[in-house]
Amino acid sequence: MRLSFETDAGIGTRATLGLIVLQTDETIEPEFARLMDIDGVALYHSRIPMQPGITSESLKSMQANLPASAALFPSSADFDVIGYGCTSASTVIGPQGVADAIQSVHPNAKVADPISSIIAACDAFDAKTIAFVTPYVAEVSARMREMIENSGHEVVAFGSFEEGDDRVVARIKPGDILSAVERVAAQSKCDAVVVSCTNLRTAGIVEIAEQRIGKPVISSNLALGWNMLRLAGIRAQETGKGMLFQL
Repeated sequence: MRLSFETDAGIGTRATLGLIVLQTDETIEPEFARLMDIDGVALYHSRIPMQPGITSESLKSMQANLPASAALFPSSADFDVIGYGCTSASTVIGPQGVADAIQSVHPNAKVADPISSIIAACDAFDAKTIAFVTPYVAEVSARMREMIENSGHEVVAFGSFEEGDDRVVARIKPGDILSAVERVAAQSKCDAVVVSCTNLRTAGIVEIAEQRIGKPVISSNLALGWNMLRLAGIRAQETGKGMLFQL
């Protein structure tokens, strides 16, 4: 017996989003599942090869693999926005390099990356002075600070876990990230605190940190998720996701 059926527009009636995740990242997918739990929003993931050791060379090497990772998304889906889930690699490759690689496969999709999203979030808060927390080794952190400052935001305080292994970064306790935010925010007067790296577990501590320091906390995952929704034309004012999702 052949059964009859009808088709509809599918899951992404409001937006279809793609996220390219590092092979070593253990955090961004669970955090995005929470951020993107919005009716009519479809989120698809692809992975990209990445060595555990975080160096400028290993980060830059991902540029060549971005088109192949982007090509693994469902071919029948019309993507509104595709995000690349690596803050440090987006800095090393450059936002335009990331966009060019992804749009070589999905020319009609808008592209978001964490470093550009962080800068957009700082602009949305009119945050001129930034306290900056990273897990990275000094070389990677320095390039990121330079990009943020070149965008017109002054980094007035800084702290790093100085960890070069992404597998270890994924296991830094959220309580230690919270303490780092408080310590770095106390170093100097700032408008906002940026917590960089999609593999740091920040979803559960951002609101607590904001309540304690009295200013916005912008994590890589929050900024990227917020920016992808914004580029897709969705304003998702949500409680429990920090000040950024109240804009």
